[in-house]
Amino acid sequence: MKIYKKYLIKEFVYIALKVSFVFCVLGFVMGILEELNFFSEFDVKYYFPIFLVLLNLPSIIYEIFPFIFLISSQLIFLNLLEKGELNTFKNHGLTNIELIKLIASISFLSGIFIVTLFYNFSASLQFKYLDIKKNFTNDNKYLATITENGLWIKDEKDEVINFINAKNFMLNSLEDVDIIELDKNFNFIKNIKAEKAFIKDNKWILFDAKIIDNNNLVFEKHKIDFHSNFNYKDISGLFSNLTSLTLWKLIELKKDYLSIKYSTTEIDYHFQKVMAYPFLITIISVLSATLMLNIGYQKQKLYLIVFGIMLSVIIYYINFFFGTMGINEKIPLFISVWTPILILLIISVIGLVRINEK
Repeated sequence: MKIYKKYLIKEFVYIALKVSFVFCVLGFVMGILEELNFFSEFDVKYYFPIFLVLLNLPSIIYEIFPFIFLISSQLIFLNLLEKGELNTFKNHGLTNIELIKLIASISFLSGIFIVTLFYNFSASLQFKYLDIKKNFTNDNKYLATITENGLWIKDEKDEVINFINAKNFMLNSLEDVDIIELDKNFNFIKNIKAEKAFIKDNKWILFDAKIIDNNNLVFEKHKIDFHSNFNYKDISGLFSNLTSLTLWKLIELKKDYLSIKYSTTEIDYHFQKVMAYPFLITIISVLSATLMLNIGYQKQKLYLIVFGIMLSVIIYYINFFFGTMGINEKIPLFISVWTPILILLIISVIGLVRINEK
């Protein structure tokens, strides 16, 4: 490898690490404030909030890595411009295109490393974070999980504990429902079996229900009301935090979803995002570099940094908009994930047309 390539790689990695450190500090400070506020009513050790912040911090950094690379790409070109090294490279036959190709290669390889290793590491830590923190909330009374045996719900209401199992979980409804009601001392009250439950609201409607009481008497009703702390939106929301699951756990979860006919749209979207991650980081780095080479000679350093931050915000909302459209199935998932990248690519290509003239 040529000396200039080693130098540029070393500089880019060093700057990226410095920017990552700054974001880690900011994330740590914000996380500490949030955790201290959360645990203000609990008697916990002084180090406990710090421990939780450290568990959650890698997941936060994973989400902002694209913007870390955007700012890092800006800063390396600012350094090259300020030190006059860019002209030195040009005098030795190194073109702007070759510089950008090198930055793109580093970014892409870094993206692969982040997806294959760092993502799974951060997901494991965030899962532990959520598992610990839920013990300090009232959510333990209201639990839901999906297994190969269907959807399982623990629901406490009016001093009655309900264990609910459904074979299929579909839009606003459950199918093949089995509800066991116990009192607070876990004594059996009754068992309700229903062909279908309409669960759009907290007042469920059970259809074709069979009720077995504690005397083993059986009653059949075409339609009965059942009050729960859950509705369709609540249950769906319990499974939306996919960033706390490693890639292999996501694969297992998708199999469980399919077994109960529950939509796998969010999992498929999350997988698409993970697969697109190295390309997103690469295109963002290239876009930042082309913008710097096109406007870096005329503008002040502070202006360029502010411009980079504004660009990060714009990219975030473009991704958010298309992601929401994809999850809500307004557009295909492939389009929702790759269209923002394609837009950034087109802008980058337009910038690349001009940079060799500079």
